[in-house]
Formats: sequence, C-alpha cells, structure tokens
Amino acid sequence: MNGTTQTDPLASLGAHLGARGLKVELTAQGLKVTNKAVPGCCDHVPHPSVMITCRRRLDDGARMWFVTSWGEPIAEAGKITDAAVAVCHLLKSPATAGDQR
Repeated sequence: MNGTTQTDPLASLGAHLGARGLKVELTAQGLKVTNKAVPGCCDHVPHPSVMITCRRRLDDGARMWFVTSWGEPIAEAGKITDAAVAVCHLLKSPATAGDQR
C-alpha cells in the first residue's frame, strides 16, 4: 500500500483550471473559479466567476456531479476534462477547447 487516498474531485478540477490560466480558490463553500483575462459585467463584478460544488445527482443514480452555484449540472465528478471545458465556456475563457470566437 502506498498511503495515497482518493483525490478530492474539486481539487482535481481546480488543478486543471489553474493550468488553463484561471484563478482558482478551494473554499469551504466549493471551488471558486475566476477568469481575470475577461472583463466582468459591471463595477462590482470586475471579472466573471463561478462557484462549483460536487454533489450527488439523484436523477442520475446518485452519482457525484460538478454543479454551479445556481444548480446547473456541469459534468460527472469523474470527468474532470469535460467539467474544465464546461467551466471555461461559462467564463468565456480563451482556454476553452474548440471555441474559436
């Protein structure tokens, strides 16, 4: 036995998003992700951000899913790359794979 434990899905997602240039902060409320490369909507929101949590989705066999703070499911917790692409799209990040606007 090597002493490792199961990885926290939010920490794994944070590592992927940080590698894509987004600011990530793992808090007691979830993973706060901010895109400092894009201007926000107004003075009190200088950059787009989203809070991501991980919870069971009862309509999907109670599997763990990444979910936005407004309750939108993003991807199954085991699908880190899919979740990272979805978050980048939400924050209109240039790191979004395949989005060449």
